[in-house]
Amino acid sequence: MVQELSTSSDIVYPDSDGQPMADNTKQFRWIVTIKENIERLYAARDDVFVAGDLLWYPVEGDPKTRLAPDVLVVFGRPKGDRGSYRQWVENDVAPQVIFEILSPGNTLIEMLRKQRFYERYGVDEYYIYDPDKLELTGLVRTDEGLDVVDMDGWVSPRLQIRFQLSDTDLLIFRPDGQRFLSYVELGLQVDELSAELELERSQKQKFADKLRELGIDPDKL
Repeated sequence: MVQELSTSSDIVYPDSDGQPMADNTKQFRWIVTIKENIERLYAARDDVFVAGDLLWYPVEGDPKTRLAPDVLVVFGRPKGDRGSYRQWVENDVAPQVIFEILSPGNTLIEMLRKQRFYERYGVDEYYIYDPDKLELTGLVRTDEGLDVVDMDGWVSPRLQIRFQLSDTDLLIFRPDGQRFLSYVELGLQVDELSAELELERSQKQKFADKLRELGIDPDKL
């Protein structure tokens, strides 16, 4: 009996590794904040793909070689929904920027394994933040691989965002100087702006009504 060889079309690349996106609320909040703010930063560009907790398969035919970065950024690939990032389907463009947010469950061996993976498969910038210890590590590709850089005031070569550690938190700033905001902070800003616009509209309406009482048509002014 001749056994048929499997082809590349027979190989399954699962969209889930069965692992949770985050181990706690703090880690989840940082993943969402970084992912959404970078996506907002590049909202006007169709060639920048940003995702959170998405499995990345760098090698066709090898479904076991994979990782799901907390946040990945890919320049040169279109926006859109994906079940996973299969690099050979994406014109062989590897994610250039990776973020990992640590939880107490992360081990040194695990993080070293991830670093080797990102170094091997073409990541240019790799940022690791531990929100419990307020520790930020950045690695940027050189001729020698991914090397650690001084993160005090560091500006990402790819994203042009600036990192700053305060005594109580990590601050990230857009190229225009605006700070990365959480979903709640963004919502409060929108609510405040809406209230200001409504107040301005109400004041204009009252002024127009007053002019009409005086026999003046405000539309002709």
